[in-house]
Amino acid sequence: MEDNKIAVSSKQFIVVKIDNEQFGINIEYVDNIVRMQKITRVPKAQHYFKGVINLRGEIIPVMSIRLKSNLKDDVYTDKTRIIILKPEQQAVIGMLVDEVKEVVTLEESEIEKIVADNNADEKTSYINGIGKSKGELISLLNIQGVISDKETM
Repeated sequence: MEDNKIAVSSKQFIVVKIDNEQFGINIEYVDNIVRMQKITRVPKAQHYFKGVINLRGEIIPVMSIRLKSNLKDDVYTDKTRIIILKPEQQAVIGMLVDEVKEVVTLEESEIEKIVADNNADEKTSYINGIGKSKGELISLLNIQGVISDKETM
């Protein structure tokens, strides 16, 4: 009985690196992780949209969290990945990350929730908690916050 209780109160996150920070993406939203590939530019798209990729016949828009968070532009390396996200009731979207590090399981007690402040800057609305794993802090991405507020492409 105890084992079930523990499983319910924990969540898995894919830990990714963006710039010098570690972020956690709830595994429930992750559809796929793909290597960097050719991104076709889309005219008049938001500045943080890099363009679209063709993944097994499906056209997927790809966004840069770096640009959306006003960081310097993405630098592509052999570790760069596109995380394919499938949020609830929304279209699939790709998100560029510098590196995928690992999958961690965090207990509720290891996650400190962040209460959204209406006056907070845009970047903090992208994070809904801080997790602690192996002595390191992981900013947990609010996927809905990251991909919403996007003006139409």
